[in-house]
Amino acid sequence: MRIVVVGAGAVGARVARQLVVAGDDQVRGTVQLVDPDAKRAQAVATSLGQPARVARDLDAAVADGADVVVLACPGPQRRLAEKALDAGAHVVSTTDDPRSATALLDLDAEARERNKTVVVGAGFMPGLTDVLARHAAADLTAVEEIHVAKAGTGGPACARQHHWALAAPMREWRDSEWVERNSGSGRELCWFPDPLGGLDCYRAALPDPVLLHAAFPSAIRVTARVAATRRDRITAHLPMLRRPHAEGRIGAIRVEVRGWRGAVADTRVLGVLDRPAVATGCVAAVTALWIGDGRLARPGASGLGLVVTDPIPFLSELGERGVRAAIFEGHAAA
Repeated sequence: MRIVVVGAGAVGARVARQLVVAGDDQVRGTVQLVDPDAKRAQAVATSLGQPARVARDLDAAVADGADVVVLACPGPQRRLAEKALDAGAHVVSTTDDPRSATALLDLDAEARERNKTVVVGAGFMPGLTDVLARHAAADLTAVEEIHVAKAGTGGPACARQHHWALAAPMREWRDSEWVERNSGSGRELCWFPDPLGGLDCYRAALPDPVLLHAAFPSAIRVTARVAATRRDRITAHLPMLRRPHAEGRIGAIRVEVRGWRGAVADTRVLGVLDRPAVATGCVAAVTALWIGDGRLARPGASGLGLVVTDPIPFLSELGERGVRAAIFEGHAAA
C-alpha cells in the first residue's frame, strides 16, 4: 500500500507514525511525507526511521502512483484532493474548517465517477464524533437529535482554526431547516470524561452539522459546540494575542444522540478523552488503512458517519491504538 501524508505538523506527524507502526509490511517503506517546511518533514521521517521518506511535493509523491493521500495540512485542500484523484488515489482529509469541508464535498460526483472515496473530516471532531454517533444510534429505531462538542486543540494550526471558528458565520440544523446563528453564542454546560468534567461550550463555525445531517437525514436537530473561555470569546474577532502552543494539551469530545427505542424515548451519551492531535492521527491512519483494504467501499465524498457503517470494528481498532471511548451511564435530571 502506498500512502502519502501531506503535512508534517502535530497531526501529520501522528498520522505517519500510526501508519509506520501499523504492522502491515505493505505500508512499511511506502509512507511519504510532504510539507512546505522540508526540514520539518525530514525531521519527522528521520524520527520514524526507514519506513518513512520525504517527497518534494505532492506531484512528486504521486508520480509513481499512490493508493491513499492523507491531507493533514491547514488551509484549502480541494486542489490537493483533485491532484490525488487525478493520480488515482483515495483521499482522507482531517480538516475541521467548514469552508474546506464544503469544497471537498463538492468533489462527490468526480470521486464517484473515478470510483474513489474522499473522506472529509477524519479527525477527532469531525471524524471520531461521526463514528460515535453511528454507534450510539445503532440501538435506536429513530434518531431525532445529535449534539456534539469538543474541548481542546491540536497543534498551532488547530488553535488558529479554533480562534477563527468562534467568530465566523455558522449554521446549524434546527427543526428540519438550516438556521444561521452567531458563533460564540448558545452557552451550554457540557460534561466531558474526567478529569475535564463540565465545561462551557459555545456555537462555532464547524463542518459537523453538515456531515452529521448527511449521515442522519431524519434528525430534526444537529448542533456542534466547542469549549471556550470568556477570553476566547472576547478576543475571537481580533488577531491571536499570543502564539499558540506547539501541541495541544489534553482534550475531549462528547456525542449525545437522542431518539426513540420503540415507543420509549432514549438518550445515548459517549465521549473520548485524549490529546486531539494524537486521536486525530489515529483516526486518519485507520481510515486510510481501511480504504486501502477495501473496508470503506462507498465511493464519493462524505464524512465518516456515512462510510463507516459498522462502527464497532473501527472503534476496536482505535482502542488497540490507545483511543478509547467511554459511555455515560448516569441519569439525566428531571
